Amino acid sequence: MTTSSLIRDQKPGAARREGHPGIALTVIAACQLMVVLDATIVNIALPHIQDALKFSTTDLTWVVSAYTLTFGGLLLLGGRAGDILGRRRVFMTGILLFTFASLLGGFAQEPWQLLAARVLQGVGGAIASPTSLALITTTFPEGPERNRAFGVFAAVSAGGGAIGLLAGGMLTEWLDWRWVLFVNVPIGVLIAVLTPMYISESERHSGRFDIAGAVTSTAGMASLVYGFIRAADDGWRDSLTIGSFVAAVVLLLSFAFIESRAKEPITPLRMFADRNRSGTYVIMLSLAAAMFGMFFYIVLFVQNVLGYTPIEAGLAFLPVTVVIALGAGISQRFLPVLGPKPFMIVGSALAAVGLGWQALISSDSSYVGGVLGPMLIFGFGMGLNFVTLTLTAVSGVAQHEAGAASGLLNAMQQVGGSIGLAILTTVFGTASRDEAEKQVPDFLTNGSPEQKAEFAQTQQLPAPWGHDVLAQGISAAFIPAAAMAVLALATAWLVIRVRKSDLEALSGSAGPGVG
Repeated sequence: MTTSSLIRDQKPGAARREGHPGIALTVIAACQLMVVLDATIVNIALPHIQDALKFSTTDLTWVVSAYTLTFGGLLLLGGRAGDILGRRRVFMTGILLFTFASLLGGFAQEPWQLLAARVLQGVGGAIASPTSLALITTTFPEGPERNRAFGVFAAVSAGGGAIGLLAGGMLTEWLDWRWVLFVNVPIGVLIAVLTPMYISESERHSGRFDIAGAVTSTAGMASLVYGFIRAADDGWRDSLTIGSFVAAVVLLLSFAFIESRAKEPITPLRMFADRNRSGTYVIMLSLAAAMFGMFFYIVLFVQNVLGYTPIEAGLAFLPVTVVIALGAGISQRFLPVLGPKPFMIVGSALAAVGLGWQALISSDSSYVGGVLGPMLIFGFGMGLNFVTLTLTAVSGVAQHEAGAASGLLNAMQQVGGSIGLAILTTVFGTASRDEAEKQVPDFLTNGSPEQKAEFAQTQQLPAPWGHDVLAQGISAAFIPAAAMAVLALATAWLVIRVRKSDLEALSGSAGPGVG
């Protein structure tokens, strides 16, 4: 597919309401922000959710995992649905489903009710998110205008996690934990009202759903994510853990076999034939795996070790949003000149440095030295990467395949985050248990009678022993997180190439025959 043929495929008059591209972009970005931040907005509220609905500690992890697993598993289907049924129609369906699920979750009285709502949120997000990215490709022509739009979209995607933590802290402390879900309702309703006013329907492409491909890809990714989550709780030798990985391998191999023979595949395998696009998917998966874990464990550290309130914990993450936006702006400005590779290399290297610094964290670390400093380096690196990865993944893709391409990119981010968090949780659990065994003798010698009585009931060491256990576990968890960023760096260095056609496409100057 050449850049010129992509331009011929696009019909700007049918893809946007003339004169209001800024409003259209605001609507699309608002959807993405709502979907992305919901992966983290509940994190700070988890202790309050546990107390209110009587979750066990193990079951509480599913408040996060139920959303990310469903979201990641269904993204490919959501992208394909937009291609066939019309992107605006599918976009609105996802938004309304997500909004309804948020309302149900806010009224939950039992653990299963909240988990069911989180699953439904994941389904709605999986339908809306890839379609929102694809709508940009039909609303803005390739070149500087689309680069700016993707810059906004990527900044929202990258900063959504930090914004979710801040919003979660404010809503939990000022109102109630239920508002981390209720807040989506007015936003979702407003998006649903504005969408038909400012975003035109895309051209519908004839075809059928690749049901077999959709089922095997969704089930395979869900099984893979579940296997890692299960391993975090029950170990690698658990029969269900092993069974999940075996099922994932069988299902994903079946998916590849089906797609190679399907006339209208949900994910055209030729997308992976492009060297840069394949490298982009690997980098996205690796960095997302590191990013999700970073947010999760630093939240634990600032609240449980530094003693921050929910809103203080949320504010502690505000600087990372600023540097992500700064990095996104710089990459968007110079990407047409330098191409994607320099930003991927520098961004991944900075992410690895930040995570390596955080691996030095201890119970004596301060906010500035143990959290803020490394988080700023990490965040700036992620800002450089997200715009670059987004543009590279969809550049040169035909309009009728844009939904599948964006769905695959989003799937890499969500599934990567889910897998990464599960891996880090496994490392955290092992390291913290080992440290607890070392701390118990000193606790039994120096702890007060009241502390010993509480320990006998909860099996949880109090401060300062508990702080040492938590910090040691977090420190160990950041080692594989840094390794994931190094993998992204190696991929950027060895796989990504700077091509003249990419520079021309990014600058909007590609002529006929460029591809």
